[in-house]
Amino acid sequence: MNLPEMPEVSAAQWAVLGAAAVIVFWMVGAYNRLVALRNDIGAAWQQIDAALKHRAAVLPPLLTVLREPLVGEEGALDALQAALVQAARAAAALAARPVATQAAADWVQAEAALLARASRVRALLDQQPAWRDSAAVAALLSAWRDADVELAFARRVFDTAASAYNQAATQLPTRWLLRLYGFGPAGLVSGSAPSAPA
Repeated sequence: MNLPEMPEVSAAQWAVLGAAAVIVFWMVGAYNRLVALRNDIGAAWQQIDAALKHRAAVLPPLLTVLREPLVGEEGALDALQAALVQAARAAAALAARPVATQAAADWVQAEAALLARASRVRALLDQQPAWRDSAAVAALLSAWRDADVELAFARRVFDTAASAYNQAATQLPTRWLLRLYGFGPAGLVSGSAPSAPA
């Protein structure tokens, strides 16, 4: 039985096949790198989430304790409570998609509003040192400060991961593939958002 003869492959055809194989392997490698960097952003968000949970466990009891000494300042306490709720909503939206630039910007804005309200309450407490230094309030304030430090560190870790992703996404030729893969830039949580890669 005779097998049909296979046509010979020319050197040019081998070169085209080799180039196509290199391009496919490069595309798969670029995709895997971007996915790994996106996963790093998700892991960094978990640190922020832990700090937010720590803060959320401290602020409501503190606000309850402060209702008596700051009886004339219910507006400031209510504003802080509302800002905490708004920041929690924005955090939940960002947790759903940690690389979404708009969600990151919304959370940064909600955190800035929370910080402004918190500064007002802290200033009111500074005017009442006897209450501020009482055992119950002092312990909650200390836990709040610890949560703020934890959150600041977690935000830096998140921004480092997001910046590494954004840098990889804007490098040529990887950025040519962003639309193909459906990737966009990651938002930063320290107040500035990246521009979309060209």
